Amino acid sequence: MRMKTVEVKHPLVRHKLGKLRDIQSDPVLFRLIAGEIAGLLAYEATRDLPTEPMTVQTWAGPLEVDRVAGENLTIVPILRAGLGFLPGVQSLLPAAPVSVIGLRRDEVTHQPEGYYQRLADRMDERTALLIDPMLATGGSAAAAVQLLKDAGCKKIKCIFLVAAPEGLAVLEAAHPEVEVYVAAIDERLDENAYIHPGLGDAGDRLFGTPVD
Repeated sequence: MRMKTVEVKHPLVRHKLGKLRDIQSDPVLFRLIAGEIAGLLAYEATRDLPTEPMTVQTWAGPLEVDRVAGENLTIVPILRAGLGFLPGVQSLLPAAPVSVIGLRRDEVTHQPEGYYQRLADRMDERTALLIDPMLATGGSAAAAVQLLKDAGCKKIKCIFLVAAPEGLAVLEAAHPEVEVYVAAIDERLDENAYIHPGLGDAGDRLFGTPVD
């Protein structure tokens, strides 16, 4: 089974991603553009969401329209960098509850360490939109997907700004049934497990903390 991987090459995504790659973009601009790209990626990721009919009153009388049921979704940022992606996705899906998964990467082993999770109820009935700016080694994403599966979640879509081929391979090996939506698949990981050319440390750039 091959993992569905969609590299969104829309001109607006490519234009905005170029601004994020510019090291001169300050945290305010970085957050703004990251949120805009997140919304564009979420738009692609939710093309197949089921809708349900509802009746509204128009100027010409009642009319049956479609709506997406927010209770059948949950947005799942991986802390902390995933929080920078959250506003853009929430702007499209304001009724969807937010679940959070706290993972950090050990800078020596490069393996994910869990420190917090808070998930919505009825995870077995929801589609989870797992969001994180970077897919580098793939360890954190694979661990987060496993946590969602352990909670009963059956349908998971992952949204990233930038992915490394190595990270995609790890995620596919562990969870080939998930879907991935990404603004760019970059060249490789460097010797420090950073994506090349990537964006640098997305968490530090989002939140204005010192870049090591």
